[in-house]
Amino acid sequence: MRETPRSQGTAGETGSEHPQHRPGRAIAHTTGASGSGTPHRSDGRSPQTPRGARQTDHGGRPGTTPPVPGRPAPLLLLPLLLAVLALLTWQVVADGPLRRLDERIGRSAAGHGPGRLTEFLADLGNMQVALPVLGCAVVYALVRGARRLPMYAALAMAAVPALVVPLKDWIGRTGPLTGETGYYPSGHATTAAVAYGAAALLIACRTTPAERSKRSWMMPVAAVLLTVATGIGLVLRGYHWPLDVLAGWCLSGLLLVALSWSSGRSRRRQPPK
Repeated sequence: MRETPRSQGTAGETGSEHPQHRPGRAIAHTTGASGSGTPHRSDGRSPQTPRGARQTDHGGRPGTTPPVPGRPAPLLLLPLLLAVLALLTWQVVADGPLRRLDERIGRSAAGHGPGRLTEFLADLGNMQVALPVLGCAVVYALVRGARRLPMYAALAMAAVPALVVPLKDWIGRTGPLTGETGYYPSGHATTAAVAYGAAALLIACRTTPAERSKRSWMMPVAAVLLTVATGIGLVLRGYHWPLDVLAGWCLSGLLLVALSWSSGRSRRRQPPK
């Protein structure tokens, strides 16, 4: 929209006199300051939001910067994950209805699907497979300048056996195809989720804004697919009950939420380029 008043002359006129005031109409600009861009109210009062008081962006262009509500902190997921894990553990220990339903589903699903494919999917939770993936992501983050986050990711991976093994010994749940105990929660499901999820966070936090806008969805989707595929393989091969896998995902979620929170803090501390 043009800010200066349009000349009242015809196209052939070359005069520069100001337009005549029309009675009954408010003047849009101050008299004698045509093109100055200074707003003026018809009642003589100053405008409520003068242009000179507007905030400008980093390039000096006029604009407003209203507060934008941020995303909820990932730490808010911790109570939900803890509640789900507590519910599953209680049902397994107390032989509740969820455990009985879980065992019916597990028995009917065990042995189904192509044997080689389900074995391959279950093996995605092996340390021999998951740790090299996480190791490559740690090296990538270190090369791109990260220091603390790779250490936090390594600590999260080291915390997996520290959390899983005591729970296995305490609960002592038998497996679907064996009488041996120590199957709840699933260590393979927890290992896969932490390794692939942490790798996705490490790669995402060290990419440039342009790279994140183009490929921001790829690594999280790949991590979720690999984690879910591992759980499906474990159930179909009869290595774990479904609730074992779900409990492993809850444990890994607790670790990944803490790692994601650390990742957000490291990005906020990163100086602008």
